Amino acid sequence: MPSPRSGRARRPDLRAVRAALPEPVRAVVTAYERHLGLERGLSAHTVRAYVGDAVSLLGFVVDGGGEVTELDLARLRAWLAAQQSGGASRTTLARRAASARTFTAWAHRTGVLATDPGGRLAAPRAHRTLPGVLRAGQAGEVMQASAAGAAQRDPVALRDRAIVELLYATGIRVSELCGLDVGGADFSRRVVTVLGKGGKERVVPFGVPAAEALADWIDDGRPKIVAETGGESAEPALFLGVRGKRVDPRTVRRVVHDAVTAVPGAADMGPHGLRHSAATHLLEGGADLRSVQELLGHATLATTQLYTHVTVDRLKAIHDRAHPRA
Repeated sequence: MPSPRSGRARRPDLRAVRAALPEPVRAVVTAYERHLGLERGLSAHTVRAYVGDAVSLLGFVVDGGGEVTELDLARLRAWLAAQQSGGASRTTLARRAASARTFTAWAHRTGVLATDPGGRLAAPRAHRTLPGVLRAGQAGEVMQASAAGAAQRDPVALRDRAIVELLYATGIRVSELCGLDVGGADFSRRVVTVLGKGGKERVVPFGVPAAEALADWIDDGRPKIVAETGGESAEPALFLGVRGKRVDPRTVRRVVHDAVTAVPGAADMGPHGLRHSAATHLLEGGADLRSVQELLGHATLATTQLYTHVTVDRLKAIHDRAHPRA
């Protein structure tokens, strides 16, 4: 059966596009990549996305017979139009436009461009959609299912329970969970120290159930996996894969999927869904938006608001309690 996207033009191989750029243009890309990774401290995933968009843009300009120094608003708009013709969604177009503005601003600051054409580039507003969310009762059932799976003390099941409990307890990102080291969990204060986007460190609390699941994994499950994979190594990761290396995001997504689908009626989701569920349940429990913003590690409150979908009943209840004319 053909893919739903089979009618869309595929995005070209950006590595091949980059290799085909003239050497001076490749040097610009390399300098931009270094700026994003070393000076701004962005994650490897974000750097790849930004650099990929810059390569696509510069390749478009060069293929059109232009020079990098000739990059202007008309060429930026033509590049976006080509993306749209290739089947890019409004959300993708908005992201690539923002990425292009980041590149042109840097290029102007560093003297590559005489002016910054990106400052005048408009793009379609992205559709802001919310991921699925568990009801509070369903989240409890997911945790119970994970605990039942770990009852036989299998090391992988102990790890999986600790992963699910910690993700829901803290709302941290999957990349932050995978990046945790053993010393990142402080049981005396019941907090984990994670490294978020842009290399920003934050401390996030977790509750008793997550503490118990983590303790079982660290005391019983993790040592067994270390022993089964050839003994203690220099790997400091809190969560390990079956080969004794740091667990990867794909494994975590599978763990969450398996745990959630064990509960009848629960929406299928990955780690981001647990993050969204945690934020929603905090807000429904009375937490203020600023506190949730800090817990999630969002740079702006507007991002946190995407995670909130307070019910009409809750709004009515607040109105009834607070408004003098209710």
